[in-house]
Amino acid sequence: MPESSRATTTHRRLLLLCFLSSSALCFVLSEPVEAEEEIVSRSHFPDGFLFGTTTSAYQIEGAYLDDGKGLSNWDVFCHVPGNIKENGNGDTADNHYNLFLIVNLMDQNSTQEDFVHFARICFESFGHKVKHWATINEANLFVDMAYIRGWYPPSHCSPPFGKCSAGNSDVEPLIALHNMILAHGKAVKIYRQEFQGKQGGSIGIVLHAMWYEPLRANNELDQQAVTRGLAFGVGWLLDPLVYGDYPSEMRLFLGDALPRFTVDEMDYLKGSIDYIGINHYLTLYAKDCLHSSCAPGGSDHAIRGYVYTTGDRDGVPIGQPTGNARFFVVPGGLKNIVNYMKQRYNNMPMYVTENGYAPPPGEEVQLNQILHDVKRIDYHKSYLAAVASSIRDGADVRGYFAWSLMDNFEWIDGYTVRYGLYYVDRTTLKRIPKISALWYRDFLANSSGNGLDLTQYHGRLEQDLRVAGLEDL
Repeated sequence: MPESSRATTTHRRLLLLCFLSSSALCFVLSEPVEAEEEIVSRSHFPDGFLFGTTTSAYQIEGAYLDDGKGLSNWDVFCHVPGNIKENGNGDTADNHYNLFLIVNLMDQNSTQEDFVHFARICFESFGHKVKHWATINEANLFVDMAYIRGWYPPSHCSPPFGKCSAGNSDVEPLIALHNMILAHGKAVKIYRQEFQGKQGGSIGIVLHAMWYEPLRANNELDQQAVTRGLAFGVGWLLDPLVYGDYPSEMRLFLGDALPRFTVDEMDYLKGSIDYIGINHYLTLYAKDCLHSSCAPGGSDHAIRGYVYTTGDRDGVPIGQPTGNARFFVVPGGLKNIVNYMKQRYNNMPMYVTENGYAPPPGEEVQLNQILHDVKRIDYHKSYLAAVASSIRDGADVRGYFAWSLMDNFEWIDGYTVRYGLYYVDRTTLKRIPKISALWYRDFLANSSGNGLDLTQYHGRLEQDLRVAGLEDL
């Protein structure tokens, strides 16, 4: 792909799934149960199934002050020393804004108060091209990181969750997500009343979807903790959008601290999604802290549902480690969370909107190691097999998107972890395909098998680098 300034690119097929918030995210086309089938090919998925990769605006675009763009909270947050690993920021990121401008991406900043107005502008401007809308990306993760832990801006928290200058971790996240849910509902109401009929698109929301297994096998209290963990993680966001109100488990433990919807609000929230977007990276063990002793740290608070989570049992990790201390390779977790949503939400259409792998620290240091990312191929194979298995079981899953198209700014981790199918040279910003990109291309062409000798990809990569004049990198 040529890297000319603000180049536009013509693709045989361009599919856009756009988020209104956050970060203007767009896509371009018991024991944990492992995936039942390791062999996977494109032919295992139904006709019309969508495949792609994922990026987000702040994480790749750069140009943080160009063309009248205002400062976002992340622009300010990243410039405070110590907030980001190695003091990274998104000022330049992958410079995607200047290198590749796709369908004239709109240069508009918005605030939460202007969300509905911003949504209308998006529908009016791009509804003829965008047929899959998501209002907000990972709202449940945002309130956790920004208002419980205080790791993301505006950095609000309170002990024992963190030591922030302001905030109340037991109350503020409930208010923040409540307002985001209402903003979603109003945006969907406008879309359905004024745009959906003539534009023919669909609208949904994307959540950070974790799966849990009981820490103590065959322990009823930990089984209940799994149920509460899913209610406080998945149900907190999705129940109001499907059924019009929060899960009963949350109301039971949070009482009046959990905001209430008016009758009118419940009316326009109920059924306000056409599909569910699933971002899945985590499967953890869950332990009951309501009737069992747990170490101090927040698990004994109602905001956590009195659930303690961990990635290991008796010192043994739940799956292979990755570049994030809490992320493990557990393909069966994706199948389980899909089947859970199938049952809880009447098999509503689902898309796996993010799923990806970053290697543990120290495994990819030299460029040759980074580009020959066999573990990333194995990861996507196993998770795609889990999705295919769920589909065979009747789950209405309609797409899978790999995070990410390219290495990028990974929030508080900066540039220290890499999820991309493409490597980005931080000096030249050149995009260089890893062998996972070559494999994914062949997979989509239905020409790669599970037992394929990966040495052919090593050879093809070296040839591609020579042709591009990058063999000395």
